[in-house]
Amino acid sequence: MLEAIIFDMDGVLVDSEYTYFQSKSQILKEAGHEVEESYHFQFMGTTSEYMWEQMKQEFSLPLSVSDYVQQMTALRQAMIKQDGIRVIPHVQEFVKRLSDAGLKLAVASSSSLAEIKVNLAEIGLSEYFSEVVSTEEVKHSKPAPDVYLAAAERIGVKPENCLGIEDTKNGAGAVHNAGMVCVGFANPAFPKQDLAYADIVVSTFADLDGESLTKIYQEVREQHA
Repeated sequence: MLEAIIFDMDGVLVDSEYTYFQSKSQILKEAGHEVEESYHFQFMGTTSEYMWEQMKQEFSLPLSVSDYVQQMTALRQAMIKQDGIRVIPHVQEFVKRLSDAGLKLAVASSSSLAEIKVNLAEIGLSEYFSEVVSTEEVKHSKPAPDVYLAAAERIGVKPENCLGIEDTKNGAGAVHNAGMVCVGFANPAFPKQDLAYADIVVSTFADLDGESLTKIYQEVREQHA
């Protein structure tokens, strides 16, 4: 029985991926390494620390991981201050419909807890999520299931009774590995992602509600029964 919906944040609730792409590209360029935007796709859904650990090794970067995370964060904050927080189209109404349907709602994100809370407040959705969990609070980042399992535990719902919404390969893998049903969100405005771990893929939240997600959930469970 479907009892809860757990949302990723970046790329599902807010359009923030571009701030990661642009800030990392700028830092790498200044260090003498130009990369295409597609280079960053592999890191979508992972933590900032993981991204910079990998890039530090690949490009033999001289500074510490924490230094690069701080630089990236400062650049991202400047972009957000200039542009404002961009909300994913139709997601605010979608979240409210799910809440009205009596489903428990949580967020499971690779972003910091502080950033999650600021973003939810800015887009007017804080009150609808009973729990928010950051990967910084668990042992392993996505695609490990830790952050989704933690979210389910905090809202008091068994993982098998949860549905997760993700927009990246690592995120969908985390939902899958947690034993939850996964709805992949393929935003038409974003680069195409590998959502093979998703049970179904949607491209808009405009026509989704508690009833349609319950139907998706039931169909997936019946297929795997």
